[in-house]
Amino acid sequence: MLWNLGLLLLLLLLLLPRRLSNPRLGLAKRLSLFESFELGFPSLTMGSAADGHRGRKMRMLFFFACLCCLMSLTCAARQKLQLQLQKHLKRLNKPPIKTIQSPDGDIIDCVHISHQPAFDHPFLKDHKMQARPSFHPEGLFGENKMSMGSKVRANPITQLWHMNGKCPEDTIPIRRTKKEDVLRASSIKRYGRKKHRSVPKPRSADPDLINESGHQHAIAYVEGDKYYGAKATINVWEPKIQQPNEFSLSQIWVLGGSFGEDLNSIEAGWQVSPDLYGDNNTRLFTYWTSDAYQATGCYNLLCSGFIQVNSEIAMGASISPVSAYRNSQYDISILIWKDPKEGHWWMQFGNDYVLGYWPSFLFSYLGESASMIEWGGEVVNSEADGKHTCTEMGSGHFPEEGFGKSSYFRNIQVVDSSNNLKAPKDVGTFTEQSNCYDVQTGSNGDWGRYFYYGGPGRNPNCP
Repeated sequence: MLWNLGLLLLLLLLLLPRRLSNPRLGLAKRLSLFESFELGFPSLTMGSAADGHRGRKMRMLFFFACLCCLMSLTCAARQKLQLQLQKHLKRLNKPPIKTIQSPDGDIIDCVHISHQPAFDHPFLKDHKMQARPSFHPEGLFGENKMSMGSKVRANPITQLWHMNGKCPEDTIPIRRTKKEDVLRASSIKRYGRKKHRSVPKPRSADPDLINESGHQHAIAYVEGDKYYGAKATINVWEPKIQQPNEFSLSQIWVLGGSFGEDLNSIEAGWQVSPDLYGDNNTRLFTYWTSDAYQATGCYNLLCSGFIQVNSEIAMGASISPVSAYRNSQYDISILIWKDPKEGHWWMQFGNDYVLGYWPSFLFSYLGESASMIEWGGEVVNSEADGKHTCTEMGSGHFPEEGFGKSSYFRNIQVVDSSNNLKAPKDVGTFTEQSNCYDVQTGSNGDWGRYFYYGGPGRNPNCP
């Protein structure tokens, strides 16, 4: 029996490193494996075979030698992983000047503006921060034009942490990353990053190819020109998520390059992502990549890149209130544009909050201009039970239900080479499976170009 246990331990010594390095396990599961090996294996020593005192003694020595090697391996590997985790958290969580506890459980750190994660980037060590954009785009659409009903609330949205305080001048609010946040990721390296190939390529894309990534979309888009920014007012909801590793978002994409390995993308909007944030709250977010989500870019301030200059809005923090079916509707306005003087890509939230910018050197194609703008929704369809996900997009209702029931983007605009905002021409639409999530465009004097989008996911027509 002990010989068999010894052979088993030798096999574990060979196979355990490969097993524990499997990214599909996730960090939390790998740490639990370490603990089960350390706590569980000593119980195996209770059994023995009575086949001679000397032989038994030799086999026991061999068994304990193997066991010691295994315990040493798991202990060292766990310590290494814990050390990497602590180092990563220290890199993300800068020393705060002030800390604010949000009602939703978030911790907001007020960090000096010069100590933010962006300046960890080697190319930003000597960067002279731009406090404000050189120019704003001309032609902002009137945000107070709302004729769709008295239950609309124009720009009342705030962030939950504001209830308990505000950050001082010369600081920026950063949502503190907790150990549990990182442990939900597949690896420390992939924490805060999207999976490769999560941008829809309209018309010419093979839907089956796109579905390989498990991402589905319902979008409006423009292409065929040079674009220097985009704007939209986005209806805010709290869609239901079926699996923790799925998400639902509504955003603007500013895109450059091909849809291959060189894709450049700047993104901003709202999302519900239990895997990233640990809850089902609707949150403001940004994302960027210069290589199709492979090695560059991240959500919010989870890597060096985006430079924040605003002390009032926290990336990744919950926004409130959200819209209710057949009840009050709430929306947020997001503007992304390229500063014609300095060349950086700026972001504005609402009418009052210029949040910061992505330095132009982060990108190749977007260093000059964008070649496509997309507006709309995206969900992850993991098909965990072999069927289409029930994760909702937008309000969880189809576009034909209209205002108060279906989610919308209104006043969609693009920025031209003269730094003017204008209504887009020749707006196309795209969705992989319109019986799961759909999109319908329209235009009127109050909302300009707009569209309704979204859906419930799985339903009788979307099995």
